[in-house]
Amino acid sequence: MANSFPSGGGNRPGGYNRRNSNRSPFAGIRRNHRIRVPEVRVISPEGKQLGVLPTATAISLALEVGLELVEVAPAARPPVCRIMDFGKYVYEESKKTSHAKVTASKIKEIELTPRIEQHDFETKIRHAEEFLSHGSKVKLRLKFRGREMARTELGFDVIRRAIADLEGMGHPDSEPRLIGRNINMMITPLPENKRKPKYYHPHHHEAAAEDDEPRAHAKKAESAHAEDSANEAASAQPAPAAGADE
Repeated sequence: MANSFPSGGGNRPGGYNRRNSNRSPFAGIRRNHRIRVPEVRVISPEGKQLGVLPTATAISLALEVGLELVEVAPAARPPVCRIMDFGKYVYEESKKTSHAKVTASKIKEIELTPRIEQHDFETKIRHAEEFLSHGSKVKLRLKFRGREMARTELGFDVIRRAIADLEGMGHPDSEPRLIGRNINMMITPLPENKRKPKYYHPHHHEAAAEDDEPRAHAKKAESAHAEDSANEAASAQPAPAAGADE
């Protein structure tokens, strides 16, 4: 009978075809009968050392309690294995990784300049307070251009003003530092019940937006009415009499 399986490993060197290049990072962890060494050092589910046991015996101990024997230190001699719920372990590790990604994505950046105008400065601080009110960290970055590097104290003064204005919403993680042409500073939000914004007042912004909406509708209606009146006036103009030019 003809062999229906591909031979020769396709075009990949090594004689076989890897079916899933994006496999789980936990797929390489050996457990149960994938552990080929004759003996292993075993740790119980509670973390107790059970000593060096034949691998088959360790697997049997794990299966008897409905768990798995998982290799946790393959480089040790003999390898160290733990009896555990592997599915639960994978879930918890994946959750930690996901949480780390979410935390990293919750960093907002505010860019300042050494000679920033007061109005622009307050606008930047208001945005920073808004980000902090949502629980995001804020990275303050002040960039020097050209000859501004000769007066770096001006930049540090701006950063210190920003820190002072944001003290009701967050606290700096460290002292401001000059790195290259930038002063960088990370602000971590205070607990929600201790936040006191200086410029950002969400209820005021919402009320202003609600007040502006009727005005916009009224202005639109007024414009439409004026356009209709102009069209009516144009249609009311008498047509020129026939033969008026004769």
